[in-house]
Amino acid sequence: MEELVAELGAAFVCADLALTPQPREEHARYIASWLKALKDDKRAIFAAAAHAQRAADYLAGRQPVADSGPQAEAA
Repeated sequence: MEELVAELGAAFVCADLALTPQPREEHARYIASWLKALKDDKRAIFAAAAHAQRAADYLAGRQPVADSGPQAEAA
């Protein structure tokens, strides 16, 4: 499940940063391998997504705030 959390987390972080990752064939095969696990446990995707979102939120909270306004230039 950790790998699925990591893949989802990476997607969430890319979305937050407005990055458009290039699809890669090996990623598609890797994600396809999760289909059986997700079919066996219908709640697994929700649990993985919740963990991934918490990780993405943690990373976002660790980023410094950029000062880029008129007040920052005057200082």
